[in-house]
Amino acid sequence: MKSSLVQVPGRPSPLNIILKSFFASLMLAAVFLVTACSEDSSTPVTKSQDAAVSASSDLDSSNDAVSVSFDLVLRLDPGSSGLSNQSLGEDTRRTEGVQSDQLLDRVKESFSGDLDRIRERRFLRVLVSYGRTNFFFDAGMPRGFEYDLLMEYEKELNASVSALEDRIKLIFVPVPFDQLLDKLASGQGDVAAAGLTITPQRRLRVDFTKPYLKGVDEVIVGRKDAQILSSLEDLSGHTVVARKGSSYVAHLKALSQHLSSKGLAPINISLAEEKLSTEDILEMVDAGMIDLAIADKHLATIWSAMLKKIRIYPDLAVHEGGEIAWAIRQGNPQLLESLNQFVDKNRKGSLLGNILFTRYYKKNRWITNPLSAKDQERLRNMRNLFEVYGQKYGIDWLKLVAQAYQESRLDQSVVSTAGAVGVMQLLPSTAADKNVGIDDISSIENNIHAGAKYMAFLREHYFDDPQIDPAARMDFAWASYNAGPNRIRRLRSLAKERGFDPDRWFGNVEVMAAEKIGRETVDYVRNINKYFVAYKMYFNTQQL
Repeated sequence: MKSSLVQVPGRPSPLNIILKSFFASLMLAAVFLVTACSEDSSTPVTKSQDAAVSASSDLDSSNDAVSVSFDLVLRLDPGSSGLSNQSLGEDTRRTEGVQSDQLLDRVKESFSGDLDRIRERRFLRVLVSYGRTNFFFDAGMPRGFEYDLLMEYEKELNASVSALEDRIKLIFVPVPFDQLLDKLASGQGDVAAAGLTITPQRRLRVDFTKPYLKGVDEVIVGRKDAQILSSLEDLSGHTVVARKGSSYVAHLKALSQHLSSKGLAPINISLAEEKLSTEDILEMVDAGMIDLAIADKHLATIWSAMLKKIRIYPDLAVHEGGEIAWAIRQGNPQLLESLNQFVDKNRKGSLLGNILFTRYYKKNRWITNPLSAKDQERLRNMRNLFEVYGQKYGIDWLKLVAQAYQESRLDQSVVSTAGAVGVMQLLPSTAADKNVGIDDISSIENNIHAGAKYMAFLREHYFDDPQIDPAARMDFAWASYNAGPNRIRRLRSLAKERGFDPDRWFGNVEVMAAEKIGRETVDYVRNINKYFVAYKMYFNTQQL
């Protein structure tokens, strides 16, 4: 037998090809390591950034477009593999890049065909909205109730397909919630799966499958250690927190007017900002930050498995009988029939439905109550410093307090394993950097001063675009405090490429952070906002 390494005239020797591929792989690895190690090297580093870097499996998001495209190659081309791609020559990698770009373009292009046409394309696009229950990322992998249920649908779609290359793959496309139906109707997705309630207004624009959740009641949720409510009339004169822009608000207003018509005190409806999800609000009830809230019963039931201190009042339904389903474009009867057959087998109550309904967040890091007696005493002792340096750098002092609570629970004695110090958890080298220039952060005043000044530097130096809302600038600054400003700027660029708003963190750049960094940064910004809401509500009614 002739050796496979014999050179053919006019062609590179196979040995040379192998060696070139080997060294190309080494170079790629070296570039990755250098980039990862030099992340934000010109910018001071905090303890949060150190934690985020160590927890991240994707330290450099400059190749985000490639990773997205390559993910599509893996999903759409069963013969491709990550290992073989690493050993490809430059020309072949360039060809693969073109092919993956073409695949990405195919996913993004407008298409309105029914299931027969979808089978020809070999992929079905599912529009999802990033959240804490239905669709989220964990260690870079998509997770959630909607995700798992629809992956089971993929299996059913391909059950009778023998050839691997003929199977349909589901591609999940995260989009802002308020764009779901617009993108579906315009052909940028085939199914919308985001816990959508069936309403007459939505039926005018899209078709709905059979509901996979029926009897969705909006119920009151309180705490187990509070006085038990026996009727809706017991809500008279109480404050109930509801997410701004949700159907909960209109239903609470109707109930409040009904109570007033009976001569009872109205309900004080407190609107939580839209950036906070209903799940966030339930977590705040569990932590003792708020007393009463309103939520869908099934959602409260899911979370009560983890949030042990909440009490659900199933008999105190503010609104009854909602139905949740998937949406598809009008005029796709084949797809509608296929999805309906699947829903009949797998709606809540079936074995699969019950398994998927209770799977997530058992390892979650829950918030604590910043208004406990011990934490109030700490804040009382340093409130003046937060006010002084908040005013000096144009930052709401309660936002600084919320950040400090997330970092250290207002404990100046805390020193991280990375050497971050005090209330604001700054490294001494960060405080001494020319952009901050404050020595000896072992004192509470210098520590708070350095943290406030560094936040102002991040906000003004990296996120000074006039089109960014002031609140969003703080969200981006917090994310940068945790993960590094250059990384967050790259995520903004990626968000724009993916059709998200690069000037908004929640529901937009946040989604990219969850996918590329993980939950560390997402939880960090979200928790600070929850603490800020708690402090703001407290100071509206109390004096510390």
